[in-house]
Amino acid sequence: MKKEDIFAIQQELATPKKIAIIPHRSPDGDAMGSTLALYHFLLKLNHQPVVIAPNDFPNFLAWLPGSETVLIYENDKGNCTKIIQEAEMVFTLDFNALHRTGEMEQVLNKVTVPMVMIDHHQKPDNYATYTYSDTIFGSTCEMIYNFIAFLGHKNLIDKTIASCIYTGITTDSGSFRFPSTTGTTHRIVADLIDLGIDNSEIHNQLFDNNSYNRLQLLGRALQNMKVFPEFKTSYITLSQKELDEFHYEKGDTEGVVNYGLTIKGIHFAAIFIEHRDENIIKISFRSQGNFDVNQFARDHFNGGGHINAAGGKSYESMRETIKKFELLISKITI
Repeated sequence: MKKEDIFAIQQELATPKKIAIIPHRSPDGDAMGSTLALYHFLLKLNHQPVVIAPNDFPNFLAWLPGSETVLIYENDKGNCTKIIQEAEMVFTLDFNALHRTGEMEQVLNKVTVPMVMIDHHQKPDNYATYTYSDTIFGSTCEMIYNFIAFLGHKNLIDKTIASCIYTGITTDSGSFRFPSTTGTTHRIVADLIDLGIDNSEIHNQLFDNNSYNRLQLLGRALQNMKVFPEFKTSYITLSQKELDEFHYEKGDTEGVVNYGLTIKGIHFAAIFIEHRDENIIKISFRSQGNFDVNQFARDHFNGGGHINAAGGKSYESMRETIKKFELLISKITI
């Protein structure tokens, strides 16, 4: 992060302020972990922070300290809009384009107070006053740890803040197995553990807290998997009918796309999930090696993300979306 930006932010935070903290729509572990870590940090500096999520977050993240204070824009648009309008500073975390907030984009576009972007995705937009953007990091939570240190307040990171940061690092690193996990990542995690976090319990809350229905839905997803060894590709589909059959709740399909990459010889995996309420097919892409799913998602499915992990969407039917996908993989080299 630029030294002049760090100094400017230090000056902005020198006096108590009303601050809005915004994650992306359908926030995951890194989005919620980073926003709540920043929330608790700013409280220690005597600010008045409020985390406003565009829509609800998964139940498996509800244990995060401070999650009960998070406001959901979809559920209370008037109040949330008022808070953003009255904020003296706005932080946007784990996304780099305002359209990632859905309907909130129209409110955030009108913000005139200083905005700070902290994010690790590719090709950031230029809406922020101060930008800390670097794709070398595997998670925004790792960047939040650095950000607090940049401001000279590393001593303020306590067990509560550390638990939030650890959550985002763990989820976005695939439990430390993705290539973006570095020695520095592990050194930060060691520091967090030394601060007293219960890393074993955090893993239990994140990964061993399934409902019976979620496991049944996972079984159906695996039954639906199609494998194309000649294209080193696999994909999974889930229809709205199947989601309803197994009483789908937000977060139930988290991580399911990764199962495709566990097949020997498969380097590209996707999952296509029908959401009739939004009239779209939501898509997640994962890859191993050098195949750039970020560019693939940007070029063909209105999305983006990282080289090995990206998302997208389709406004066509499931049948037409899959037809398009199968045609694309037959023409590219993976």
